[in-house]
Amino acid sequence: MRLTVSEDRFPLAEVFTISRGSKTEAAVLTVVAERDGVTGRGECVPYARYGESLESVRAEIEALPAFFSRDALQGLLPAGAARNAVDCALWDLAAKAAGKRVWEIAGLPAPGPEITAYTLSLGTPEAMREKAAANAHRPLLKIKLGTPDDMPRLEAVRAGAPKSRIIVDANEGWSAEIYADLAPHLVRLGVELVEQPLPAGEDDALLGLERPVPVCADESCHDRASLPGLAGKYDVINIKLDKTGGLTEALALREAARAAGFGVMVGCMVGSSLAMAPAVFVAQGAMVTDLDGPLLLAKDRPHPLVYDEAGVHPPEAALWG
Repeated sequence: MRLTVSEDRFPLAEVFTISRGSKTEAAVLTVVAERDGVTGRGECVPYARYGESLESVRAEIEALPAFFSRDALQGLLPAGAARNAVDCALWDLAAKAAGKRVWEIAGLPAPGPEITAYTLSLGTPEAMREKAAANAHRPLLKIKLGTPDDMPRLEAVRAGAPKSRIIVDANEGWSAEIYADLAPHLVRLGVELVEQPLPAGEDDALLGLERPVPVCADESCHDRASLPGLAGKYDVINIKLDKTGGLTEALALREAARAAGFGVMVGCMVGSSLAMAPAVFVAQGAMVTDLDGPLLLAKDRPHPLVYDEAGVHPPEAALWG
């Protein structure tokens, strides 16, 4: 088998801002696995929050041995972006070599579309209200927050999209006290979920805290090894393939989380349809699906995912799987 790694950049349709900063493009790594004339592809989005860069992740991939299986890969690389791209490329390769779809070789039911959140990036209340109004037809909006001025923004979004369901992502920008102070207002405004309100290293403060709005672990949850430390703090976990290290661990984490009593959200970094494609399989039946990365791009891959009123649809084989 031969692995090749390339860097791809996808311009965003507009500047995307969270509490940590802004971006104007999605910079990703594409892995192509080739064996006996058959190729499979995977994509990852290195994330600086986890100490990753395009260069560091590429180096991890290029250091892999010449011969290994998808099962062996789980021990060769840690959970993270590098393993994600390779793992997904190997799933795609296996499906194409067998002439089947990934869900068939994985023993999963045939997938269908899933309603996905659409993310409104951080901005002034006026700008966020305008953006919410422009997307008020969408059934589920995700609001980026995590600043001292969150309530005016949230009020503005609700005014702009009075009928949409709303979840919020604080990106580790709150404290337990802020969550407790905001919770009654979140309930009043119909917020259904709060994603990672506290910094991952400080989330013990959630233990014993009344949570009238369910709290979801994002930065605090990477793979199955994370689950024991989340008990009593979180109600839901956010599965992202760039955190789990690929589809293999993502599927295992989904089952383990449900068995432990957690709700499941399936999210993404800002990447192309190739990055979202395997996550669509993980998102089947999820409490919340947040796979809107391609909707934020000015240009996507060939054979992109289809988004319509039914949600995000499973990929064509020409894209992945």
